[in-house]
Amino acid sequence: MRSRYAVSGARYAGLLVLAVACRPSAQQPSRPSAYDPAHDLGTLFHDVQMSGMFPDSKTFADARPIMDPKEIAQHFDGTNLNEFVRTHFEVPKPVGEGFRTDPSQTMEQHIAALWPVLTRQPDSADPHSSLIPLPHPYVVPGGRFREVYYWDSYFTMLGLVQSGRTDLVKDMLDNFSYLIETVGHIPNGNRTYYLSRSQPPFFAAMVGLYARATDTARALGYLDALEKEYAFWMDGAGQLKPGQFYRRAVRMPDGVVLNRYWDDSNEPRPESFRPDVEIGQTVPESLRADFYRNVRATAESGWDFSSRWMRDPKDLRTLETTDLLPVDLNSLLWNAERMIAALRAFRHAAGDDLVARRFRGLADQRQQAIQNLMYEPSRGFFFDVRWRSGERVVDRPSLAAAEPLYFGIAGGRRSSG
Repeated sequence: MRSRYAVSGARYAGLLVLAVACRPSAQQPSRPSAYDPAHDLGTLFHDVQMSGMFPDSKTFADARPIMDPKEIAQHFDGTNLNEFVRTHFEVPKPVGEGFRTDPSQTMEQHIAALWPVLTRQPDSADPHSSLIPLPHPYVVPGGRFREVYYWDSYFTMLGLVQSGRTDLVKDMLDNFSYLIETVGHIPNGNRTYYLSRSQPPFFAAMVGLYARATDTARALGYLDALEKEYAFWMDGAGQLKPGQFYRRAVRMPDGVVLNRYWDDSNEPRPESFRPDVEIGQTVPESLRADFYRNVRATAESGWDFSSRWMRDPKDLRTLETTDLLPVDLNSLLWNAERMIAALRAFRHAAGDDLVARRFRGLADQRQQAIQNLMYEPSRGFFFDVRWRSGERVVDRPSLAAAEPLYFGIAGGRRSSG
């Protein structure tokens, strides 16, 4: 999640360069034993966020308690809220605060000067921080975004490669592999409050970028992580019958599994607590949990918040993200399937050829499904699909349609948009 309630715009132009009915699945990886502000602080967290003391809800979610957070919560008596918070918490500062642009620099020089400003060194574990520590350096967006963000990092890596910083690209790939190994997936960002969701799965595209900038042999080290991340997105798919769904997987009537965005929680987001609660209060109580789930799933999409996800493009309360099969998500997973197949074939160890054939088959099935379900011949464009009805959301063309064109999924088809 990188914004509040602004409709998505120019930020997503970067995509053009890329152009319940089922049995439970295996137990999910346990959450790290670390500070979870919304739950560890209880009423105090609610009161601070709703007070407006911090105009940006993320500020308090990132604030560091100076002692055990549960003990702080016990000491809170509901009075002198501002003084209590300033006494018991360290309020974070923006990343890059004080940086000034040198107008005499070229654009390339300016970008090169920003890398050290936006690069965090390896973290130390801190039980009083919502930050999930990472073992290698990484680049953050800056300002209020003090942590790594998953899909943003792909576009950061494009710049790092152009700057000759493949060393930092490798560090970030190693951090993402670490997250996959320790928490089971790459979260939205390395904060405990992001653990219930991911972001568009660009890890395979990152590995491909690194391979092209160095060599394919170096990419082999990420094969296990690629397969584990793919398993996260496909969790539960093996037990699904046609028409059934679980978490991020939906088995279509023809048996092919496609994917949607999802979040394992149906509560207001800690980093956007007040705006979530305020809008949630205008939704009937019986529908509120579904609304929060869709808000969070939209944050997983990275397009938060775009009219793309709303039945009524002017009303955020009509978010239907979990009911949609997104063009970009399924294109990225097609790319992951192809990447896994290619790396298995390149390694050519015992059993690799069989696995490579299986993943090529999965990619072919997904490609055919994307072409059949999402391509609208009369418009010459790809559209998201409401998976319950098979209806294409044709009233809102999206830059996501560039994904199939970039990855080659479209075959001979070309978008007119």
